[in-house]
Amino acid sequence: MKISTKGRYALRVMIDLAVHDTGEFISLRNVSKRQEITIKYLEQIIPLLNRAGFLRSTRGKDGGYRLAMPAKDYTVGGILRAVEGSLAPVVCVEDEPNRCPKRADCSTLHVWAGLDRVINEYLDGITLDELAERDKSLGGFDYSI
Repeated sequence: MKISTKGRYALRVMIDLAVHDTGEFISLRNVSKRQEITIKYLEQIIPLLNRAGFLRSTRGKDGGYRLAMPAKDYTVGGILRAVEGSLAPVVCVEDEPNRCPKRADCSTLHVWAGLDRVINEYLDGITLDELAERDKSLGGFDYSI
């Protein structure tokens, strides 16, 4: 599993919106400037987060974006799945129930299923609120995940 730039940037956008959450809408220009991500790239990420129901938006002079729910209600796993799709390490563990024709006699299926479980439990155990608080304590946007 490899998280793309789009996934990493989506997480940074969500952290930025959580850190700067005052209840007001935040312009894409401000997010772009703080995160050093081009507006053009943000315009590819924002619709994915919108479709997942993670953001509220408004147009116009005071338009922009804000979180749809409190930061504690988002997980890293949920955000990454919204932009990356499945986080499964191999295709054969993406579906539940598993439809692989070799599942009954596959000697490695338990390895991939276990890795998938660990990945999802770990990423779903980290909230956006935790990352935003960490960001505030670090005093910037230097992320290491």
